[in-house]
Amino acid sequence: MQPRATVLFQGDSITEAGRDRDRPEDLGHGYAALAAAGLPGAPQVLNRGVGGDRLTDLRERWEADTLAHRPALVSVLIGVNDTWRRHDQGLPSPIDAWERDYHLLLTKLRGHCAPRLLLIEPFLLPVRAEQWSWRADLDARIQAVRRLAAAHDARLLAADGLLNQAARTAGDPALIAADGVHPTPLGHRLLADAWLALAATPHA
Repeated sequence: MQPRATVLFQGDSITEAGRDRDRPEDLGHGYAALAAAGLPGAPQVLNRGVGGDRLTDLRERWEADTLAHRPALVSVLIGVNDTWRRHDQGLPSPIDAWERDYHLLLTKLRGHCAPRLLLIEPFLLPVRAEQWSWRADLDARIQAVRRLAAAHDARLLAADGLLNQAARTAGDPALIAADGVHPTPLGHRLLADAWLALAATPHA
């Protein structure tokens, strides 16, 4: 990255990872902070993840929290709360509308400042039996993110497979994501390492 270029991490609580929203420079303690520490070239790194966000929430703050910073690289991880809130609160989030809105956000971003894009699949590591019923909804969002990455020439971090395989290797999904959604320190480290490897790969 060029010096003073802006790298922006966007998403929900997985990205927010305890950052202090009153300190704009704070990166939290998750994968975004770990990835930032490994970036060469001393770019400016911003974490604008907000806990609890669904895609509709991200859409409402897209202008102020993404476009206004004119980033050179944008990383987005969103989607698990759309699935979660459907199952625990009955809040609808139809896949076709979700994918369309996500597409419109990325289109607006590319037209605004044409950054490099890195999309992270939403993921789930079921630790409770009822979480297996979430998979159909989440799997459809994962497929949507894959289509969006292809349509927008974005790097794709296939996080769901990465973390579920790590859970199998570890012998317990809670070692990677204690509640099945929020990564442990090991889970964040795996995400950060995969993110850095992907960001460093020359574009075809």
